[in-house]
Amino acid sequence: MPALVLLGAQWGDEGKGKATDLLGGSVDYVVRYQGGNNAGHTVVVGDQKYALHLLPSGILSPGCTPVIGNGVVVDPAVLLSELSGLNQRGVDTSKLLLSGNAHLITPYHTTVDKVTERFLGKRKIGTTGRGIGPTYADKINRVGIRVQDLFDESILTQKVEAALDFKNQVLAKLYNRRAIATEQVVEELLGYADQLRGYVADTTLVLNDAIDAGKVVLFEGGQGTLLDVDHGTYPFVTSSNPTAGGACTGAGVGPTKINRVIGILKAYTTRVGAGPFPTELFDEDGEALRTIGGERGVTTGRDRRCGWFDAVIARYATRVNGLTDFFLTKLDVLTGWEQIPVCVAYEIDGERVTELPYSQTDFHHAKPVYEMLPGWSEDITKAKTFADLPKNAQRYVKALEEMSGAPISAIGVGPGRTETIEINSFLS
Repeated sequence: MPALVLLGAQWGDEGKGKATDLLGGSVDYVVRYQGGNNAGHTVVVGDQKYALHLLPSGILSPGCTPVIGNGVVVDPAVLLSELSGLNQRGVDTSKLLLSGNAHLITPYHTTVDKVTERFLGKRKIGTTGRGIGPTYADKINRVGIRVQDLFDESILTQKVEAALDFKNQVLAKLYNRRAIATEQVVEELLGYADQLRGYVADTTLVLNDAIDAGKVVLFEGGQGTLLDVDHGTYPFVTSSNPTAGGACTGAGVGPTKINRVIGILKAYTTRVGAGPFPTELFDEDGEALRTIGGERGVTTGRDRRCGWFDAVIARYATRVNGLTDFFLTKLDVLTGWEQIPVCVAYEIDGERVTELPYSQTDFHHAKPVYEMLPGWSEDITKAKTFADLPKNAQRYVKALEEMSGAPISAIGVGPGRTETIEINSFLS
């Protein structure tokens, strides 16, 4: 049975939650392997809509074990609040497993995140202000706080004290902010220990044993490929690796155990926050995509920037992730356009390029080269098979598949759980 990675092939918000939930009924474990509560998934089950920020989407699938891996950074208050909210709605959250090696977002991380972003002014990155970047920075600097530290007050106190020695100097002398008391942070963190204890496990051991036993394990990225700290539009990126390689390090499972890598593609393109976006629209088409697609960030509440489909980015995602399949989402949003532009290449300083430029300068100057594809006006939300789609919608999907470099194995034709056309099974 397969172990699968499912990730965003653009700048995030492609509909990973729906794809994960679609597979959830056939999957034994769903694993978040990176990011934190700066990511969000909207999952629609019947007439119920769930907004998940930190929890794996599989938590909504009975019989599936949701796992938060070691590569995730966890705000304990957010995690407990999210669990409580789902429990109040009748969702069983008792099977959640939380890696003891995952790093904790503390109050001083969110403080540093917010004051730093304000200090940068017009040069700001566009972070969510939730402490994600500072937490990953502490992890790399080896002054981070891990989940397992909650259960040893002496170690926790030593680590918080060491982290604040430097941070309080920065807060006071650079940002003119009051120093943060070690005792206050330790007291708050210890208050989460008993509430989280029952969820904590050696998730690396659990997942490897599950794969060896023939269970189906799905690894779920929190953000998109172009937000990867190494392979994205740096510095306008997240602080971790949502690309396929991140699943191995963020969950402790070797690459030889991964069978398929599925990229989620929106039928157009969006991104949240600052940074280059070659196909971004500033006209009525952009506003129509935003309105029809409901393009507002699940976590941030910010309007998403909208643009036409970018095949250059899709090809890049195929290459750096080793994608075996695509899940194309929100095809229904494009219903009603007489013609639909698709970016097939960029023009940079008068030269046509068909691959993503490695130079940040070149990418900032990239202008989209469009090919026009015929649109359709028929309602496609009731389509159950590929043949049910209007001919022009079929042509659009096939064109995107050819341009992107991997087969499109499923198509989202509406927001609902069942509004999906499955062409090839991801579990074969």
